[in-house]
Amino acid sequence: MLWKLESDEEFFRIYDAKKMLAGYFVPDYGNIFPKENSENTISLMLKNHDKISSGAMMVPLVKFGLFDVDLDTDISKVEQNVTRVNTHLQKWKDFLSETNRQKHSIRISHTDQDMLTITFEVKFSKPTPLEKNCLLEELFITLDLLQKLGLL
Repeated sequence: MLWKLESDEEFFRIYDAKKMLAGYFVPDYGNIFPKENSENTISLMLKNHDKISSGAMMVPLVKFGLFDVDLDTDISKVEQNVTRVNTHLQKWKDFLSETNRQKHSIRISHTDQDMLTITFEVKFSKPTPLEKNCLLEELFITLDLLQKLGLL
């Protein structure tokens, strides 16, 4: 599967081969001082392709199929969805454990109240320029693994 990054101010959108939004990557720009200049500083870092060593990836965790305003279902379908969600969450637990990513954050998606997103750190193998292709090279392993495990 091919991945594509598109810059969007201070973060990058991640697209899959079908040009569907797969998630977001927020570079760790380090401690920027003074905070008031952070927008300008980050803009310069991006322009100059400064090197970073990590960032945060946010991707969909699970869609429940239950929290829709038009929901009209029965107990069997609710049970099926809960079982599916539970199975999917176990895959995520395995991924987080096997890739040593205990620190993560789960939130309700800002675009879909029926979906949770997960954000976790991605550490690079080497200091990497803030340039789409270079970043993608470092993110590829994680994205590919998520895709192979059926998590993306």
